[in-house]
Amino acid sequence: MTSDTPNSSSASSAVLASESHPPSEVGTSSVTASTVVRQSLIGLRLLLAMTVLLGVLYPAVVYGVGRLMSDRADGSLVTDASGRTVGSSLIGQSFTDPQWFSGRPSAAGSDGYDALSSGGSNLAADNPELAELIAQRRTEVARLNGVPESAVPADAITASASGLDPDISPAYARLQVTRVAAVRGLSPASVAALVEQRVDGRILGFLGDEQVNVLELNLALQRLRG
Repeated sequence: MTSDTPNSSSASSAVLASESHPPSEVGTSSVTASTVVRQSLIGLRLLLAMTVLLGVLYPAVVYGVGRLMSDRADGSLVTDASGRTVGSSLIGQSFTDPQWFSGRPSAAGSDGYDALSSGGSNLAADNPELAELIAQRRTEVARLNGVPESAVPADAITASASGLDPDISPAYARLQVTRVAAVRGLSPASVAALVEQRVDGRILGFLGDEQVNVLELNLALQRLRG
């Protein structure tokens, strides 16, 4: 009689063979190595692409745009008639001599307009010290320019938040015309006309206020005298 039952010893051998070589472990080392190589090549290509894009092309474009606006990229430097750099149109300077137009008061540093100590006085609006300081400035500006204290504009007696504001209001510039013209021996009309020529309008016609750059105005005044 024949039996349909497989030989027990043959079955046991087959089971042992399959257990000794599980399908999941077959070719594991070769698959892992190829995956690592493939991913490494992808990462290398990405590194090279980003290096060219962000390390070469982007800086080149930024530099090219900067060269198109070289005056701003270099710090908006201002030169006098002889070509000598005398400052930046973005940073105010202290002009105390009566022959020059004065800028806003500055609390940046001990002498004002110190770019390394940019900032305001940080005094509250109701601080007695600030009130006294403003009163002193108002009296001095009025006396220096021969006008009543009520005619002194706010920017003539208050410092900007940065302490480096290079601009003043047209009202403050016009207030100084008579004094500057007298000291320099010029006609008030010519100095007044110079001020009007240097008035910068509002951005886009409605943003901000009209202003006059003090350094550029004084350079124009110097050329006028020459």
